[in-house]
Amino acid sequence: MDLGISGKWALVCGASKGLGLACAQHLSEAGVHVVMVARQAAALEAAASALRNAPGAGQVLTVAADVTTEAGRDAIWAAAGGPGRDYDIVITNAGGPPTGDFRDWGRDQWLSAVDANMLTPIELIKSTIDGMAARGFGRIINITSGAVKSPIDVLGLSNGARSGLTGFIAGLARSGIAGKGVTVNNLLPGAFDTDRLTTTLKGAAAKTGASVEDVAAARRNGVPAKRFGQPSEFGAMCAFLCSQHAGYVVGQNILVDGGAYPGTF
Repeated sequence: MDLGISGKWALVCGASKGLGLACAQHLSEAGVHVVMVARQAAALEAAASALRNAPGAGQVLTVAADVTTEAGRDAIWAAAGGPGRDYDIVITNAGGPPTGDFRDWGRDQWLSAVDANMLTPIELIKSTIDGMAARGFGRIINITSGAVKSPIDVLGLSNGARSGLTGFIAGLARSGIAGKGVTVNNLLPGAFDTDRLTTTLKGAAAKTGASVEDVAAARRNGVPAKRFGQPSEFGAMCAFLCSQHAGYVVGQNILVDGGAYPGTF
């Protein structure tokens, strides 16, 4: 399927590995020019090199920066050869806060989680959305978590911060920008085979006293698909939501979880 977005510019955060990398890969394969952002320069450049060598890829630029800081975001807007703030597609994505027990978290831990998983996406959106509206096309995808709909007890920091972003996006997506060709949606991954899943499983094992292997088996068996997702599956969904074909998908929280969420709504 031709996604109709070849030549567009996309900003993809957390793009050196996992779900962010998968999104960058599928967009690049669609001919999109991609600016990949992550903190670790070596891993980021290695990931970008693989994308540049793929057939039909658009331009691939890298910015090694911490997007949760103002300086990091300024580095993105100033990237040589990039579009400044004139992005057509923005994929917000930040590593989740640590697992644990809420009794052990103080104000600083909560503020850090909210800053990374709620306020940073809002700042990125604020810097790019009006330009999208003026040009008549824009796609904003926030990678949040299936835990927004089905909370995981050891992910309390993530549950809280990402739920705050979800509420904000529900209002923003319906505030009039959709009529100008700009859609804002959230992608909620379930259990995908990534480093983040490994960390979550270890946290659950530490809390229950079970082995990581047993916790992983139980989690896998709880997914109707009976497996963990592959990042490429997530990247393909992200690319479709960024396409010309998804202009009528507005303000949605789309679960990609193998059927793990048991609710009707």
